[in-house]
Order: sequence, then C-alpha cells, then structure tokens
Amino acid sequence: MARQDHPSKTGSKTERRQSANSSATPPEAAAANHRADARPADGTNGKQTASQTNKASVDATSSQLSGSSEKWKASGGAKGPGASGDAHTLHSRVESLLQDVRFALRTLRKSWGFGLTAILTLALGIGANTAIFQLVDAVRLRSLPVPHPERLAGVQVKNGNRGFGVTVTDNETALTYPLWEQIRLHQEVFSNLFAWADSGSASLGEGAQMRRARGLWFSGDAFNTLGIYPLRGRFFTAQDDRMGCGTPGAVISYGLWQSEFAGQDAASGSNIIVDGRPTEVIGVAPRSFFGLEVGKSFDFALPFCSLETYFPGSGTTTRADYFWIHVLGRLRPGVTLQRASSELAAISPGLIDATLPSGYGANALKVYRNYRLTVFPAGTGVSSLRQTYDTSLWLLLTITAMVLLIACANLANLMLVRASTREREMAVRLALGASRWRLIRQLLSEGLLLAAGGALLGIVLAGVFSRSLIRFLSTEGDTIRLDLSMDWRVLLFTGLIAIATCVIFGLVPAFRSSRADPGLALKSGSRGSTAGPERFSFQRLLVVSQLAVSVVLLVGALLFVRSFWNLVKLDPGFRERGILIAVLDFRRLTFSPERNTEFIRELLTETRTVPQVESAATSTHIPLNGGSWNLGVHINGLEGGSKFTWVSPKYFQTMSIPLLAGREFSDLDTRTSPRVAIVNETFVQKYLSGQNPLGNVIRTTPEPGYPPSEYEIVGVIKDTKYDELREPAPAITFAPADQYPNAGAWAILFIRFSSPPSAVISAVRDKLSAVSPAITFDFHVLHTDIQNGLVRERLMALLSGFFGALAALLAMIGLYGVMSYIVAMRKNEIGIRMALGASRASVIGIIVRQTLTMLGVGVGAGLVLSMAAARGANSLLYGLEANDPLTLFSAAAFLAAVALAASYIPAYRASRVDPMNALRYE
Repeated sequence: MARQDHPSKTGSKTERRQSANSSATPPEAAAANHRADARPADGTNGKQTASQTNKASVDATSSQLSGSSEKWKASGGAKGPGASGDAHTLHSRVESLLQDVRFALRTLRKSWGFGLTAILTLALGIGANTAIFQLVDAVRLRSLPVPHPERLAGVQVKNGNRGFGVTVTDNETALTYPLWEQIRLHQEVFSNLFAWADSGSASLGEGAQMRRARGLWFSGDAFNTLGIYPLRGRFFTAQDDRMGCGTPGAVISYGLWQSEFAGQDAASGSNIIVDGRPTEVIGVAPRSFFGLEVGKSFDFALPFCSLETYFPGSGTTTRADYFWIHVLGRLRPGVTLQRASSELAAISPGLIDATLPSGYGANALKVYRNYRLTVFPAGTGVSSLRQTYDTSLWLLLTITAMVLLIACANLANLMLVRASTREREMAVRLALGASRWRLIRQLLSEGLLLAAGGALLGIVLAGVFSRSLIRFLSTEGDTIRLDLSMDWRVLLFTGLIAIATCVIFGLVPAFRSSRADPGLALKSGSRGSTAGPERFSFQRLLVVSQLAVSVVLLVGALLFVRSFWNLVKLDPGFRERGILIAVLDFRRLTFSPERNTEFIRELLTETRTVPQVESAATSTHIPLNGGSWNLGVHINGLEGGSKFTWVSPKYFQTMSIPLLAGREFSDLDTRTSPRVAIVNETFVQKYLSGQNPLGNVIRTTPEPGYPPSEYEIVGVIKDTKYDELREPAPAITFAPADQYPNAGAWAILFIRFSSPPSAVISAVRDKLSAVSPAITFDFHVLHTDIQNGLVRERLMALLSGFFGALAALLAMIGLYGVMSYIVAMRKNEIGIRMALGASRASVIGIIVRQTLTMLGVGVGAGLVLSMAAARGANSLLYGLEANDPLTLFSAAAFLAAVALAASYIPAYRASRVDPMNALRYE
C-alpha cells in the first residue's frame, strides 16, 4: 500500500482533478463528489420521493467509498481500539498537525477573499491593541536601561509636601537639597545613593546657532550607582562634585554627540556653550541612557557643585523649602522596601529638625515637622506621563479591546456561514470514521492561521500607530521620547491576543461543525431551509453582543467628544488669541534687584515701540501653565490663602480682563509708594461677602523672600482661570510689578499683536537684542500653549470618536450579514408564506421584528454596561456627568438608526422573493 502524506490524496486521478477546481477536499468528503457525479443531467436535480432519494444516496455513498474509507483508516485517518502505539508518538502528532495546517492553507487559498478580509480585520484590531499596550509598556512597565533596575529605590516625603514651600517639578517625589544631604549622611539602607534634578530648558550655543536644550544635574555618585559606563571619555565622580568646583565639565548625551560632533572622538575635551558659559565635554553617555524621567531625554549633565557658576545667588542648594531634586539609590542586599521605609521613617524627625526652614510661621512649620520619609520602587524611573496619561491609556486599551471583540464577533459569524456550507463535507468525514476532535482541530487550524497572519501584520501596524500617537502627544516645546521597541511583554501580549481571537471566532464554528449529524446532513437536499429560529440563535447572540459593546463605545465617544468641546469653548476670562508671551533671561548682566526692576521697565517700554505690538505688559505668572504662587492672607479677621501675581500697568487692558470696580495700576504704583492690590470676584466672595471690598487691607504671612506686607484693595476684576482650565477660579490677588519683593534677572512679557506671530517674534527679538545682546529669549503663543494643555483631552476625543464610529460600522456590517444569511436560509419558508398569500409588507415586518428584538436587548444591555463603566472616566470629563442622559439617549438612537438601516436591505430583498424560484428547491 502506498503511503499517503495527507488524507486528501485518497481517491482516483479523476477525483483529484475535480478537487483542484473546488475547495480542498479530505478523503471522506469525496462522497460529495460521487454524489454530484450521480445526479442526472435532465434538470430535475434527480428528484424522486424524499425517502427513495435519501436512501439511494446513502447506499451509493457507502458502497462507492468503502474502499477509500478502508485505505484511509489504515493510514491513520481514524483510530480504533486496535490502533498501534506508534500512532501516539510525537512524530505522528507533529505530522498530523502539519497535515492540518497544509489543508487549512489550501482551503484559505481557495477562499482568498475571505482570508484576506479576516487577516486585515484582525490586523487592525490587534495592531491598535498592541500600539496602546506599547505605550503602556514604555511609560509604566519598562525598566530603566541600567543593570539590576529592580534594586533601585527612591526616597520621598510620604503623601507629598502638601503645598509647603516652593515646588518646581510636577513629580511628587521631589526633595530639598539640605534634606538630601542629611539623608546621605544618616541613612543605612542604601549601598549607594545619589541625587538628580531636571535643569529645565537652557540655552546651548551662542549667536545664530543658539538653541534650547535640556540639562540634568547629578551628584557625583550618580553614574557609578546606576552602573553605566561612558561611551567616550569619562563620567564625573564624587571627587568632582565638591561645592565651589566651578565648571568641572559636562557629560553629553549620545544624541548631542551625534548632532553637534558627528560622533567624533574629538568631542571629549571640546567645549559647548551652556547659558553663555564655555563648558568642557568630559564624556559621552551610552546610547540607551535617556536619563531617569521616562518620556524625556537630556542633552547634557552637570554636577550639582557647578550650580553657583550657572545660577549665582540662586540659593537652591541652601534653601530647605525648595523642592526640586530626586534621590535614588540601590538597596543593600537583603533590605526590602518595607524595611527601608521603616528605617527612614524612624530617623525622619531628626532629619526634619536638622533642615527646618526659616522665615515661616508656626502653622506652616507644623506641616513641615510632620513630614515622614518613605521609599518607593524606582526601577522604572519617574515620569509625569504616568500621572497625566495612565488612566487614559488603560481606557484606550479597553476601548481597542472592545473593538477587537466586535471584529471577532463578525468573523465568528462569517466562520459560521462557511461552516454551514461545509456541513455535508463534515458529515461525510464523520460517517467515514473521523473523530470530532480531528474536525475541530482542522477548523481551528484555519482560525489559528488567520489569527497568526493578523498578529504578524498587526505588529507592523502597531509600530506605525504607536509612533503616530507619540507625534500627536508631542508639542513644540515638549517632545515625548519613548523606547517603542518590541520587548518580551509586547510580544507576549500580541501572542495572547492572537490566541484569544482564534478561540473567540474559531471555537464555536468548529464545535458546531463537528456536531453535525451525518444522516441529517446527507439527507438534506435543499439550499434553503424552513428550520426554526433556534438554528440562528448563536448568530443572534453575537449580534446582540456587538450592539451592546457598540453602545458602550458610542457612549464613551460622545462623552469624551463633548467634554473636549466644553473645554475648547470655555471662556477663561481673559484674551487667548493674539497674545505672545516672551520669557526674557538677563542673568549674565548681573544687576542688583533694584536695577532688575528698572531694566524690566525699560524693556517693556522698548517693546511697546515695536510697530506690530498693540499693547504690552509684564506678569510674574503665565495663566494655565500649571504653575502658581500662593501666600497666606489675613483680612477682616479671616485667615486663608490667595494666589498672588505681580503685574505691570496695562496688564488688564492687554489681556482684556474687565475691571468691575475701582482702578487699575498706574506708573505711580512704585516700590516706594503704598502697597495696593486688585482682587477678583472669588476673593471678594470668600473674604468680603456683603462688604465693599475697596479700602480693605490684606495682610500676608511671611515666607522666605516675601516679608509680611499690607496691601490696600483698590480694584476688583472679573474672575479668570489661573493654573487649570478644569479648576474653578481661585481667590487671586494682583499687585504692582514694581512692588514685587523678589525681583530677579528675568521677565515675562505679554504682548498683544495683530501681525503673524513669526513677524512679531522677529521684531521684538531685534528690538530687545539691540538693548543688550546678553538677553536670551523664549517665545510662546498663548493660544497654542492653552491648546497644547488639552492634548490628553484631544487624544481621548479623537480616538474614542474614531473607535466608536468604527464599532457602529462593524455592528452594522455584522447585523447586515446575519440578517442576509437568515433571509437566504429561510428563502423557502418565505416563498411558502408568499405563495399562501403573505404580503410583502408582512415579510418585511417579520425581518424587522427580529431586528428590533435584537436591537432592544443589545441596546438595553449596552446602556446598563455604559452606566456602570462610565464611572471610571469621570476624572477625565469636564462639564458633564458620566451618566449624562442626553449622551445615553443619543448613542442609543444613533445605533438604532444604523441597525434598522442595516436590516432594511435584507428585509426588502426577502419581500422580493419569487415564490416559484424559492419553491423550486423543494
């Protein structure tokens, strides 16, 4: 007996030629070919009485294929009690699996349109899920590119600094420099410890080549503790980091080495200009090291000891109320996070007392004395992206998973339709002795191939999607840099999704096909069916599930779109458009505080002479940039706090903020004149409700650099947003710029313009550079900055809207496909009804009623799920509740309209059935 590599090779040469023009045919399905050959060609379809036809067909099939069946069984197609033990060897199992895969490939090749559609559908769904998970992995899960990151831990104040002092970072893990020094001296839980800080934006280069760059401050033990080595040159050490060191050198990033020095070894020993000061390059960091804050990269790193060189008189290393550095280290062997936290908490009172800041009142110092230090895992670094986008990314991952679920439901319906067309093939294989598990495995092989193809293409699309999202989230002044390479977590996630999709859309069709009754399938001779509704129950369940999930996605889409629209249309209380912000830095001029104030006034006067400038003023605060300054106040026996901003005359005019009572500031409000203030409506309601605010005196509590002062209220303005669009207007006090007690060598100009921003920027830069070339500039368009602050909301609105629309489209396609299939399978029934006098309207009603039933159940379930799930999105919404009735009704109404439109076409076709054509198959 000749060996058969695959059951499909059984049969005569004629049968093989026939199978080449049809779907790939396993041996037991050859009965279908014999039966087709036995049909008469007289156009009668061989119709006799049903019993005669079926009996003859079964007998003929059994007789003609008995020889083939015996050969196939002998080759291992069916396993009985006498099967040899060799059939259970690993080799035979692998060979059997390969046969299934080859057969599945041939089957899909014959139905390449279906295969291509399925793979593309899965690729889009898997790609979207993988892209979002890549961002989750890069932001939250991926470890720092250093040896043994799991041993890294950070030190922070438990529950944050609670608003005490000055915080210059968005991250709650910031400490003060004096506190870091005390921790370094007294801790015993870390084998190595270091501090680092973000220096913010600094100028790099000079003249026309000057650009903004990001620097980092490091203590001397930083690189040694991290366990990284220089690519070129050396890193600075603890011996280099000694106060008063001047400029011992800078370590530059791999990116700066490539862009500024073209990757040449000569970079070491060369100079770069940092904030106008020549700084020697002593080393180059490895390519993988981006810093310690995920989402950001650095250009150069400097030791803390050189702070006084670049920022003379800043006091950042001596102020015990200035929270700006991060402390990280490697735990000693055997020390757990819990033990380290306990030991640091035990020594905290002594460290706090040793760093008690001066210049604060008793109540403020009570807050500081209650600080306790704790330890947190730092193997993944720190990141403001986690705080901003963590909830959004997990929500997006849930949304994309729901879209993939809907796509899988559609594919399951398609697989069920394909399975119904192969019922006779499966019945013959069962009749000839094939096990049900073998049939299930064969059909699952097709699903697995589709899922694998979708996963491979999805990985390619995920790279495109994730990088597009990064570009979307990045702004002109804040470029996000993430490592989006495929690590084991991303690959595992993609593999699990592929397996899950295969199970979802392939398992039920496979089980249904394997449960076919051979006798009934071989007796069935009609193309249509008058089977009862139970035949299509699973397809209906899939459609109901699609509708329910689509409602959830549509509700989410409408909520996020409406929330974003509310923020875009929100009036902040001041002029947004046509305002240019110029941040000036003139530290290199080394003026005294009094001269700083005079110089700022001179710069403002020069700016107002620029032809493109309509109005200009200064302020110590940029609205809606997340920063704030708060001082304690006493007024009329009440004690509280107020935001403080010092502004120049014409500020309210420049920003179009209406004055409700009193007067604005003038040039007569100087450093030596009585202190005056203008407050907003919220301040009046909070402290002076029912009283005339004009003439009341505000007394401020002392803070370092801000001695206690008294301000007479001379005006009231309309409420304006302060640091966040989402937050209600706080109590705000405005004071004259000349009375600012802590004037430094910087200024923030607000310029109202009417020309293109680029022309205004160029004109203002030329004008002020003529005053002093030592001034550095940083320009922003206020409206652009405000819009950039809504990137998260814009992302959620855009993606949720897209996926919600896609879900509705997929649900419509799924409903249309199921209803079309049901109509096709019930064609005979419909023909009989119409032959017995049923009208076309009644036929349409039958189909539409089925649609309404599925729609009612699906939409009802979807609304319940939406109300339960939307609570998790409350923190991301503005101006509406998660269970907003209008949103729920709109989503349900839209989906109902789409579903009815999708079902009307099959219903209309059913009403046009010709009874004679339909009954011909009976």
